[in-house]
Formats: sequence, structure tokens, C-alpha cells
Amino acid sequence: MRIRATVAAVTGALALSAFAVPAAQATGSDSHNPVDTLKALHAATSGKSAFTGATPADTGTPYALDAKFGNVKVNKGFPIIAGTSGKVTVPVTFTVTHGAGVDVTADDTELDLVIYRGAYADPANILVGDDWPTCTNTSATVASCKGTIDILPGEELYNTDATTWKALGYVIDWNDVDPFSDDDIDWTKVGYAEGDALATTKLQRFSKLTVNAAPEPVKKGKTITVTGKLSRANWDTGLYGGVSTQSVKLQFRKKGSSTYSTVKTIKSSTTGGLKTTVKASVDGYYRFVFAGNPTTPAVNAAGDFVDVK
Repeated sequence: MRIRATVAAVTGALALSAFAVPAAQATGSDSHNPVDTLKALHAATSGKSAFTGATPADTGTPYALDAKFGNVKVNKGFPIIAGTSGKVTVPVTFTVTHGAGVDVTADDTELDLVIYRGAYADPANILVGDDWPTCTNTSATVASCKGTIDILPGEELYNTDATTWKALGYVIDWNDVDPFSDDDIDWTKVGYAEGDALATTKLQRFSKLTVNAAPEPVKKGKTITVTGKLSRANWDTGLYGGVSTQSVKLQFRKKGSSTYSTVKTIKSSTTGGLKTTVKASVDGYYRFVFAGNPTTPAVNAAGDFVDVK
């Protein structure tokens, strides 16, 4: 498993990605600040690659590695949905097309795919995987790779993170150079390739929806009051809070049927509360349905049965 550790910029404008550190060589802590990580990768270069613009103190700059990312899929193209606790593991798949002399599976080659939000040169947050992706050479010039993005919502997310994220991939070919050597490093022997905005993915706050229809049983023609609540993960507090002023449908399914029909549409209160009334007609199930919005996934309440006498 990768140890998540922040690595300082290496020399002058040459900054090594902190997520490009082998577990055996990671230093200090078992956690990292992912924002500092990508900032380090692009430090002091005004949005250019961190491997450009070397200072006189640098002993050369890495050469452009012949490697290109493609076919990137994050969570199979679906939004990522996270609650307030636990760990969310998201699959990522991609290919790397490379020169015949490049081996992305070699021990001295580091490769990863991460997601970030914000600006390329100044990201607001970054999410990485616990383990390095694994790649299989499908031909002399193409590797098929798969990995994960592992998210700890209680430690890594804020409500502002419920937005669109971009995927970034990189490959470093050390060519037997020791990046942690105390001696001067000949950077001209190190190859580097990076791909930005390889794909996008949405991160959403897990939602919940409840329903209760009463009284039960009820006489035919009498009024039924249907209540419930729409809530979602609050990554700032670690709790679930109501979602205000959202359109929610009340639906009904007759006993013996498998199909729900919309009865009416109401809006949630400022605290996420839902309340409406209907006339009792036949036995059946009532539920609330929320279609979702850009930060909150769609959710259906489980049907609540009402026996009509």
C-alpha cells in the first residue's frame, strides 16, 4: 500500500510529484496534504510543467518521455457519491501509449492517475489512490492500466468539493537514477510525461429520503398526511443536514402493481422537511422521489404501505 506522504520540491524549479514516492522511500508521515502535492508538481513555473525553467543550480532538466494517456474512465463514467464517513473506493482505468523503448511496468518507472478540482497550477483539492495502478503490456507500445481513487470523506472532503473534478496522469522514468540520493542528480537522465484534463467526474454528497404516511389504517375518503425529510452528507460537519427548497415528487403505487405514478410535486422546507396531504382511495404504497441536482444524487424513499378500509 502506498504511504501518503508529502515530498518537498527537489531543486529550484524542479519539483517532484509527492504522489510519485514509492512506499519504501516515503518519508515522515502516513498522511499528506494533497493540495501541496500538486502545487509542488507545478511550483514556480506559472502553470508550466514543474520540469521546465530550471535554475542555474539545477543539473539539467528531465527529457520529455514518449508516453501518452488515453481511454481514461473514472468510476466507469458515473458520478462519485460519498457519505460522511468510511472510505469510498473508485475504480479508474486508462491506457498508456508509449515509445518502444519505454516500459511503464519497470521497477524504476512511476505512474499514477489522480483527480483534482480547481486550477491546474493551483488546485483546491486532490484525491489519490492508496495503491499504485497496475499495468499490463498489451503490445510493445501500449499498456492497459487500472487503479483506484480512495476517498476518506471525513478527512479529505469539504462541501465545496461537490463539483466537477479533472483527471491528471503522469509517468516518471527514473532510468536507475536515485531521487533520494544525497548527491547531485543528473536530471537529463530522467524522463517525464504528463496528461491533464484526461477526463472529468462529478463528486456528489450522498443523499437520504424518508417517508411516512398516516394514519394507518385509514377509512376510504379520509385525509392521509405524508411526511418525510430530504437530507444529504455535510462534509464540513461530518453529519447529515436537510436540503432546502428542492422539488420532490409524491408517488403512489396501488397494491398488486409494480408501477408508481406521481400524485403531486412539493418543495422541501428550509430544513429539508416534507409534508403534504392526499385523500385515501385504495390500498397502496406512498413514496417521495428526488430527481437530484449537480451536487446531490437522485434518491427514492422506500414505499410506505397504507391500508384503506
